[in-house]
Amino acid sequence: MKLRTLLLCLVLFGSAGLSAQRISNHAIGLRLGDSDGFGAEISYQKSLTRATRLEFDLGWRDNRNYNAFKLVGLHQWVRKLDGNFNWFYGAGGGIGSVNFSDNYATDDDGGFFLFGAGDIGLEYNFDIPLLLSVDFRPEIGIIGYDGFTDNFNFDIALGIRYQF
Repeated sequence: MKLRTLLLCLVLFGSAGLSAQRISNHAIGLRLGDSDGFGAEISYQKSLTRATRLEFDLGWRDNRNYNAFKLVGLHQWVRKLDGNFNWFYGAGGGIGSVNFSDNYATDDDGGFFLFGAGDIGLEYNFDIPLLLSVDFRPEIGIIGYDGFTDNFNFDIALGIRYQF
């Protein structure tokens, strides 16, 4: 009886694992968008487990008041929604450099900044090695954000990545 119960539990837990979302080992592409201008980032994702990954984005932000370069690192958890749809959430941070334009009234010339970031989004995993996503990344300044979006930024973007 104990052996039957043990085998039944193993079968049930084993079949539950089969429906878990499997994410690709690597994905590289672009992340485009921003809340107050235009931004483009080269984006790389590396899976850690079946349902977690790291994402690194190196990008440029531009509007009429400043130009900024930044590097972001996030740890994400990926959850299956329905079919090929997944949702994900994560946290991390980044570093960057900002230069203010001449027409922007500030006493600061720009420079280095450090920020914390969260992330939540929705993605569609095609049957071909293509991944489309839309995500919302709130960023909060820690160091050097003064005059640069008032220490808080809402970053919204569309991502397109090749999976391998």
